[in-house]
Amino acid sequence: MHQASRLLEVHFDNHTECMLSCEFLRVYSPSAEVRGHGAGQEVLQLDKENVNISQIEPVGRYAIKLFFDDGHDTGLYSWDYLYYLAQHYESLWQDYISKLSMAGHTRKEPTHAAKH
Repeated sequence: MHQASRLLEVHFDNHTECMLSCEFLRVYSPSAEVRGHGAGQEVLQLDKENVNISQIEPVGRYAIKLFFDDGHDTGLYSWDYLYYLAQHYESLWQDYISKLSMAGHTRKEPTHAAKH
């Protein structure tokens, strides 16, 4: 975890490496609070530009639990889900930006620029 840049560096067994921003991980949390309990129940996350990860805990050998400094800590990020996020970053990020726009919300730039 790179606290200053708010980037989580992930290395997978197949030698794939990626850097995912805390904002991206927060808005794509696998928790029911974000995803809902079924299709169409997703909750758009707003104002997460400056969120950071305060703690990371392993969950067995299959996942990690991320603790965000906005109090969110209910999503378990499996390695498969993290790999999915890494592989589909561009389309997922554009989808998020589009949903913000459709909701009439303007995304603010983080207080310090970080790559996603």
